[in-house]
Amino acid sequence: MIEIENIKKQLNNNPDISVRELNVSNKNISLVFLKSTIDKMLFVQSVLSPILSHKGEISFDILQKQILSVIDVEKINKNYVENIIKNKVLIFIEGEEGALSIDMELLPARQPNEPPTSPTIQGPREGFTESIKTNLALLRKQCQSKHLVIKNYFVGALTHTQISVVYIDNIADKKIVKSIIDKIKKINTDGIVDSHYLIEYLSKRPNGLFEQFGTNEKPDIVTAKMLEGRVAIFVDGTPIVLTVPYVFIEDLQNSNDYYTNSHYATFVRYIRSFGLILATIVPGLYASFRLYHYKIVPLKYIITINATTQNLPFTPIIELLFILILFQILYEVSLRLPRYLGLATSIVGALVLGDTGVQAGLISPPGIIIIALSLISMYTIPTQAPQLTILRFVFLIIGGTLGLLGIVGGIIYFVNYLNTLNEYNTPYLAPYAPRIKDDLKDALHRKPMGEMKQRPKSIPNNDEIRGIEKNNE
Repeated sequence: MIEIENIKKQLNNNPDISVRELNVSNKNISLVFLKSTIDKMLFVQSVLSPILSHKGEISFDILQKQILSVIDVEKINKNYVENIIKNKVLIFIEGEEGALSIDMELLPARQPNEPPTSPTIQGPREGFTESIKTNLALLRKQCQSKHLVIKNYFVGALTHTQISVVYIDNIADKKIVKSIIDKIKKINTDGIVDSHYLIEYLSKRPNGLFEQFGTNEKPDIVTAKMLEGRVAIFVDGTPIVLTVPYVFIEDLQNSNDYYTNSHYATFVRYIRSFGLILATIVPGLYASFRLYHYKIVPLKYIITINATTQNLPFTPIIELLFILILFQILYEVSLRLPRYLGLATSIVGALVLGDTGVQAGLISPPGIIIIALSLISMYTIPTQAPQLTILRFVFLIIGGTLGLLGIVGGIIYFVNYLNTLNEYNTPYLAPYAPRIKDDLKDALHRKPMGEMKQRPKSIPNNDEIRGIEKNNE
């Protein structure tokens, strides 16, 4: 058939294009598909065998209603190549226009295991995979609601990546949903290979320092966020699901907080907040105290620090920058080496270089302790690790040049900057700026679940009261 030859030519005659020619009831039938992406066993059992065993007249209508035992069958008259690329099997019958498109996709996929970024002690351990079909199925398992809406779009001139916008129809704010969909439709690029690619297209401030989209790898977390009015964005080929709107307090929360008692959850959230402070400003404070405000430090500590730093060739700020860069290099090396080799390299490298540096008189024990404390504290909120790394350098330079006054000024500047962020009509620092009294029940202090009867007012939604189902009008 001329049509089949055109299809093969458009697909560059790739070796994984398979054309199976059949003759049934004196009619030539051609089946065209990519043999590397279909379920071969299902193809034989549900398509090939029934067609070959059929006796009598054959047509598209008979194939659909009497012969094929598959779920997803569609009659098409164009876009043949696009359907094959999307892993469909096309059936052409001599003398009839168009073709039947059958979904028999079977791609290599990872099983839903506990994600490395969201481990839990108690609670669900299923995590998203790189298959969007699997991810949507996991979400359906968690949220069995008739109001769940899934809208699919294909983005990328070359990759045709499937993007699914998912929300609960009677809860999510329709203006936010429309805004997200409109931005997705306007994306013009060669391809989208990960959900993080979307952030720069969907964000009002693509060059902003702080995260403006939630990133999640577990269906229970995404479901909980959707129940508050957020919209989830799935991208095929990645386990990372985006959620919007997003507020900063989300980084201080964790799924484990809801699988334990409220008192412990509150305690842990304050620990994370303290870790945030340690991760950002402690190196800068140490440098400013040593250079400008040593009178604030108790005398015993001054004597101890001077005893270990008096012979150093560097100023405190140069010493701390050197240690910080050294640890950052070790971190990058450990990420790129094989897992076990990287772990050994980071541990041995830190111990050997740290001990050798102290003995050589290049760095001091207090400097190592301060930087190590700052680096460890950063992972109390790992989602903000890249931002905290930059802020640590900024506050170290400010503290080493302008002292304590500069650090206070830097804090005021960044808090004011965060207060100006308002992505998708949601204040970034809510529920503290502006102060929303009802939302404080699940901020740093977590109340028992039974007391949180309202959805967060800081997240735009169409149904403020939990547990009462609204039917769509």
